[in-house]
Amino acid sequence: MKRKIGVFLILLGVVLNVKAQAPEPNPIQTGVPLLLILSDARAAGQGDVGVATTSDANSIYHNSAKMAFNTSEYSVGVNYTPWLQSLVDGLFVGGGSIINRIDERSAWGADIRYFSLGDIDLYDDGGNSTGSANPYEFSASGSYALKLSDYFSMGVALRYMRSDFKITGTDQNLNTVNGFGVDVSGFYQSAERNYGSFNGRIRAGFNISNMGPKVSYTAGREDFIPTQLRLGGGFDFIIDNYNTLALTLQLSKLLVPTPPIRDESGNVIKGKEDNVGWVEGMFQSFGDAPYGFGEEMQEVNIGFGAEYVYNDSFALRGGYYHESEMKGNRQYFTMGGGLKAKAFNIDLSYLVNAASAYNPLESTLRFSLSFDLGDIYDNF
Repeated sequence: MKRKIGVFLILLGVVLNVKAQAPEPNPIQTGVPLLLILSDARAAGQGDVGVATTSDANSIYHNSAKMAFNTSEYSVGVNYTPWLQSLVDGLFVGGGSIINRIDERSAWGADIRYFSLGDIDLYDDGGNSTGSANPYEFSASGSYALKLSDYFSMGVALRYMRSDFKITGTDQNLNTVNGFGVDVSGFYQSAERNYGSFNGRIRAGFNISNMGPKVSYTAGREDFIPTQLRLGGGFDFIIDNYNTLALTLQLSKLLVPTPPIRDESGNVIKGKEDNVGWVEGMFQSFGDAPYGFGEEMQEVNIGFGAEYVYNDSFALRGGYYHESEMKGNRQYFTMGGGLKAKAFNIDLSYLVNAASAYNPLESTLRFSLSFDLGDIYDNF
């Protein structure tokens, strides 16, 4: 029980934000951490890239515009990720999604996600049980995608989020948070072309996700939700009818103000005031780092992934993700695989930490199942 409370307080500290001063680590902190946890095993096996990979049942998590390129009329997916499994049991991130390719040019989708922080047993000062609590976060989204040409589509998504970290009797000042966010995304996928000894296909995508108002966990203070810009590109080496190698690079950046350097009175002495509206904060985030362009570039995270597919039925994946030591220090290698049998797909991924900082997904297996149903679409 003490261990669970300790884990909970660590996560709560991430949400409620303890600011460090540059050139010491100066990470950007946001509310609703669920929105930054990836549980899709296919993307997780490729260094957490997904904005520019080919469409699948989990496209809605990464780039809703990809849904218009889905090859199945219906795709249904579920995923599960243990959280902090090396420290405590019962914490997980899970979700489900559905995509419906309406016609040759459009598609809609919906998804839900749930982040459970486990059951926490509660006791009074005399050691008597007073029940239990289950802090959690939840989100639900609806998306629509439309092809603007044979090779390019755009998508929009509306997301509801709820964050309830309150534990009765211990945190009366902590609020349950409800919020909304909007995604705008685009995806490009070229036709297959010949490049001499092999055929190839170019992919590119972007997503500006979770654009929305700030939320308040405690009275008198507001936190940004994790608005994020993701840009990606990739190439499919189609070696023959049986063998394909896909390489994908993705850049991501939080569109949230960087914490400034303040004096003892709380006045900003370096950087820009971060107590601004969410729209202003998005634009300010491109040039407000206290230590200039060098620190601004440290806020760009890089993911690289590779996926080898044999006969559209077996896949091997690998990747790497890098975040600056000054901005969170998430650095890790990933590996994974997948099997497909007719309409059924199963994907697994595994994370190997490469940084000195502890990663809550270290040595964790992530699982995804999906089903492709209905008619088959030929995109070109």
